[in-house]
Amino acid sequence: MKYLDEYRDPVAARRLASAIRAVVTRPWTIMEVCGGQTHSLLRYGIDQMLPEGVTLLHGPGCPVCVTAAEVIDQAIALAAIPGVILCSFGDMLRVPGTRSSLLAAKARGADVRMVYSPLDAVALAVAHAEREVVFLTVGFETTAPASAMAVLQAEEAGLSNFSLLVAHVLVPPAIAALLAAPDNRVQGFLAAGHVCTVMGYDDYAPIARRHGVPIVVTGFEPVDLLRGILSCLRQLEAGQAAVENCYGRLVRRGGNTAAQAAMRRVFAIGPRVWRGMGEIPASGLDLAPAYARFDAQERFRPAVSAPGPVGPCISGEILRGRTRPTACPAFGCACTPEHPLGATMVSSEGACAAYYRYRRAAA
Repeated sequence: MKYLDEYRDPVAARRLASAIRAVVTRPWTIMEVCGGQTHSLLRYGIDQMLPEGVTLLHGPGCPVCVTAAEVIDQAIALAAIPGVILCSFGDMLRVPGTRSSLLAAKARGADVRMVYSPLDAVALAVAHAEREVVFLTVGFETTAPASAMAVLQAEEAGLSNFSLLVAHVLVPPAIAALLAAPDNRVQGFLAAGHVCTVMGYDDYAPIARRHGVPIVVTGFEPVDLLRGILSCLRQLEAGQAAVENCYGRLVRRGGNTAAQAAMRRVFAIGPRVWRGMGEIPASGLDLAPAYARFDAQERFRPAVSAPGPVGPCISGEILRGRTRPTACPAFGCACTPEHPLGATMVSSEGACAAYYRYRRAAA
């Protein structure tokens, strides 16, 4: 991308909004599957530029938000082990488990550290050979290659004090699960451009055919999103259900083959529990048998107590696109970014955080 301004050009955005109004003849419901897209849609008021009958739903597009509470509990248990340094991204430290958070564990004396990359955790393991360094790795296919590289670097360095608590999730199975739900009302999807930059978009074609929904790959700027919405609506109006790439400046059909090769080498696909959605088959990455020695679960087998009572947070309903954050009675009062009740308010990509920042006055 040579210039950013052209993708935030208000004239181009208004032109695309006019084209959308001209093509729409009936109500449609579209879901974006990326928290970054959710924030852009609200920040730039794109949802308010659309015809009245076009509804945008916000899906499980925040990897921090969909990480199961049980994984957070495991991370907290690992952090409590003497000699362990538990590392993760900043948002993960504040995400609630069933009873507590990593930040609360840090306040109790656990050595919990924020890092910007799994490679930072590898560097910590090199610098602290007498300690065990565990990295809680989360994210969609976008961040999985970096986790794979961390394992490969640790192997090359001969590190025996580095391991991962893996919570990576895969987007296509989640889309398929949403479409298969009995109460599904999504008629088209905006696919996340950064995920498709890594993986390409061939995996979406069978889903589009099976469920009869268009899936349009798009980016994160206003013009990107409006182009994606227009393409999706054109397909819906024409009765088509194909995968279309509207993010061609970065996304190629085959994706980043080097990144994919690293992922295939280090990880194996398995089931994963998603917060608010339950277990989805073949939707997660686990360490492959050849790299099991880097699996923190196998190395430490952290003891986790039974889940506590369910609180007032409705983030599960929000992650499935069944309701909006403003429908939650705790939104903006009992639940704020400073005192979050759920993951969707904690994460910088969470839908509740987006509504709190851009739509709070309308709540």
